[in-house]
Amino acid sequence: MTEDTTHRIPRHTTRIVLAERPHGTPTAATFRTEEAELPAPADGELLVGHRYISLDPYMRGRMSAGKSYAAPTPVGDVLPAETVSEVLESRHPDFAPGQLVVAYGGWQSAAVVPGAHARAVAANGLPASTALGVLGMPGFTAYAGLAEIGRVREGETLVVAAAAGPVGATVGQLARAAGARAVGIAGGPRKCAYLVEDLGFDAAIDHRSEDFGERLAAA
Repeated sequence: MTEDTTHRIPRHTTRIVLAERPHGTPTAATFRTEEAELPAPADGELLVGHRYISLDPYMRGRMSAGKSYAAPTPVGDVLPAETVSEVLESRHPDFAPGQLVVAYGGWQSAAVVPGAHARAVAANGLPASTALGVLGMPGFTAYAGLAEIGRVREGETLVVAAAAGPVGATVGQLARAAGARAVGIAGGPRKCAYLVEDLGFDAAIDHRSEDFGERLAAA
């Protein structure tokens, strides 16, 4: 039995759009909050309400007009983001109202998305937000980089840049689980302490330290 969501199907969304291209650090003027009407989903589409919205480093690059691996976000468009969303209305045979999915819904409260680009959130007893983190794009990136490309082996030493971020943190923990030594690089003493004390890295190096080269070689 699926949940009846008819009584709460939204017809408008609150969204955050790119108001102007930032120069340096984005400011409040970079963004604009607005209300917009939602179209009815067509065949193959889903109307979803967002539970969680991702905030990832790649988004800063998409705010700029410079050449990159992904197209820049046009000024006036919704900021792109993966979301954990509840299906409120479905025109796709693989999804039903009440189901949680990962979609590319953007920085807004609700959206109409292609069902072909959505995936169901696994009922594994873990918080649904993990589908945007360790069981989502950052976790998949970490696993593919380590297991399929780096192929770290027991007894080896792995150095992880940006180790306090979601991808780096997962890489280091996977390396330790595989029997390798994990040396993390991060900015500042708090992040370095987090890597060793909370995540189990064997060593952490502050890239801002004057003797960074010597510390890295020693580790």
